[in-house]
Amino acid sequence: MQRDVPNASRRTGSGPKSLTECGPFTTLARKASELEALDRALRQTLPSPLREQVRFANLRDSRLVFLAPSPAVASRLRLMQTQILAAAHAVGVRAGYLTVKVAPLPPAETVPDRSKPLSPAAANHLKAAAISVTDTELQRLFLELASIAETSGSRNKSGE
Repeated sequence: MQRDVPNASRRTGSGPKSLTECGPFTTLARKASELEALDRALRQTLPSPLREQVRFANLRDSRLVFLAPSPAVASRLRLMQTQILAAAHAVGVRAGYLTVKVAPLPPAETVPDRSKPLSPAAANHLKAAAISVTDTELQRLFLELASIAETSGSRNKSGE
C-alpha cells in the first residue's frame, strides 16, 4: 500500500544533496577550518615520526577521533592519550576521551616529473607540424619546442 507523502519532503534522485539541503555552506566551512586548526594544534605536540603519520578527524561528544594508518601506529597514539587530552584542554577543547581508528591515509599528492625530455621522434613531429601550418607564430613555437627536444636529448646522451 502506497502512502501519500507531500512532494516537498521527498528528495528526487539518489545523488548527493545540494548545498541548500546541507545547511549553510559557511557553517560547514567554519567547522572544517576549526577542525583543521585543532588538527595542527594537537599533532604539533606529538613526536615527529608519529605527527606525520596520524590525522585528527573529528571532535564528537567530548571524544577526539584520530586516524592512523596501521594498528601499530594507532597503539602508539593511544599511549599518548593523556598528553593529547592535555593539549586539547590547553586550547579550550573539553574532551575526555580519545578514539583512534585504523584507516589508510590518502596517498600523498604526486607531482608529475616535468623534467622528462622530449624524444627525438617528438622533435621530428614538431618540425613536421611547423612545416604544415601557415601561421608563422605557431611555426616558430613548434620549432622552438623541437629545438628544446633536441637539446635535452643531446644532454641525456652526454650523461648530464
